[in-house]
Amino acid sequence: MIGAGPAGLTAALELLRRTDFVPIVLEKDAWIGGLSRTVPFKGNRMDIGGHRFFSKSDRVLQWWFGILPVEATPGKKTISYQGSTRPVQIPDSQTPGSGEKVMLVRPRKSRIYFLKKFFDYPISLSQSTVWNLGLVRSLLALLSYLRSACFPIRPESSLEDFFINRFGRRLYRSFFKAYTEKVWGVPCHAIDAEWGRQRIKGLSIRSALLHMLRRLSPIPPQMGHVKTETSLIEEFLYPKLGPGQMWEEVAKQIEELGGSIIHGIEVSQVCWSGCKVVSIEGIDRSGSKQKFDGDVFFSSLPIQNLVRSASPSPSKEILEVGNGLLYRDFITVGMLLQELKIKENHSSSDKLIRDNWIYIQEPEVQIGRLQIFNNWSPGMVADSTKAWLGLEYFCSESDSLWQMSDEQLIELGKKELTEIGIIDPTAFLDAVVLRVPKAYPAYFGTYPQFGHVQSWLNTLENFFPIGRNGMHRYNNQDHSMLTAMVAVDNILAGRTDKSNLWEVNAEEEYHETRKEDQNSRPT
Repeated sequence: MIGAGPAGLTAALELLRRTDFVPIVLEKDAWIGGLSRTVPFKGNRMDIGGHRFFSKSDRVLQWWFGILPVEATPGKKTISYQGSTRPVQIPDSQTPGSGEKVMLVRPRKSRIYFLKKFFDYPISLSQSTVWNLGLVRSLLALLSYLRSACFPIRPESSLEDFFINRFGRRLYRSFFKAYTEKVWGVPCHAIDAEWGRQRIKGLSIRSALLHMLRRLSPIPPQMGHVKTETSLIEEFLYPKLGPGQMWEEVAKQIEELGGSIIHGIEVSQVCWSGCKVVSIEGIDRSGSKQKFDGDVFFSSLPIQNLVRSASPSPSKEILEVGNGLLYRDFITVGMLLQELKIKENHSSSDKLIRDNWIYIQEPEVQIGRLQIFNNWSPGMVADSTKAWLGLEYFCSESDSLWQMSDEQLIELGKKELTEIGIIDPTAFLDAVVLRVPKAYPAYFGTYPQFGHVQSWLNTLENFFPIGRNGMHRYNNQDHSMLTAMVAVDNILAGRTDKSNLWEVNAEEEYHETRKEDQNSRPT
């Protein structure tokens, strides 16, 4: 397996549990978990980008439950977050967790910060939205939405079309355009609509209103036969010590069962012949070349790196597409403060607002999103009386933002949060900067021609692209895991066709492999 993120580690543990293969996981960095790792800082912990543990897949849920049990909560038997026709049932057979190695059930709250006011996320035509926007803006937004509902743009050729069709042009410009363009660094009309269909799927004003009505309805959710969009979840699971705790436990099980995880290996060549990959070559920390032979290969290596390291080189067309794929890089400024300037409401005595993260729609600042680590888990902060924040910036390695020193980034963060009224700079205590290259595969550049690369990958019978970067798809953590699980299913079934891997997260519901395939074990 190339990469010790959720996809690579899931594949390794699945193989150990279900086959006689012995997995070797190659990881260039010193840590476990990829983007889903937990980063320590002076007794505090950081989550890179925020990892709510939720899924529409029972298979993934049960897998998580088997690694970290849910913390015992008196009277708590379900979690109201799964995007299906019922809440998640906490397994009766599971011994409730206690201590540090547990998952917590956490309330979900995210809001949009715009005009120095808080709005619902996702945006809705609620009383608070009307109050904050004002009557005239609200009426114009409603008329704009009704126009889009009656006369949608067809076909949806861009992300801009996708948003306008679901929210109307005015709400799109107010609540989606600035944030989305901060994330991707290009205009929304230059981004493929596929991003919206994959990331937010059925979310719209209509679905948000239906969700609100269902909450007010006396009909139990299991009788309503309606789905909940993942952006509308109310609770989620979260490891007490951050997302990396899950993957550290998985890595421990892999090694206990006989698998290997080798750090400090940067892949330099993926050697293939005919319709099979035959070996992986990499450079270790001493600069020496290492070679790894195998029968089956899994890769979460960024596709751009993969085509460049393929030996022999694939066709010129595939190289051009692979080299033209683009990524967005990610910077988190962890900032410790005595307190926040903003409060839950004017009469609140709480020192901290309750949001997990806040989407910063203010166009005059570069910060895109703000995490409040205290609200993800009490275990993320050393002193609960302090505010422990993650300021999230999106950029490219060639940008001036990426080139800033850590000190400059910290000063920028303080300045911007002060400008939009979130902090008083005198409350600043400490900060740290974390940079993540190739955090988000982009849906522009040569992405419209990605099918050529996909077709080539499909010809390699024993090579399975998995995970976010391995498939150049903006997958969630659970989708990355499912690609690994389905790849192992295919090995067990002797299936070389990979179409079912590409179907994971391609539609709103994912139909899992038959149970007889899941439970079989090769001799």
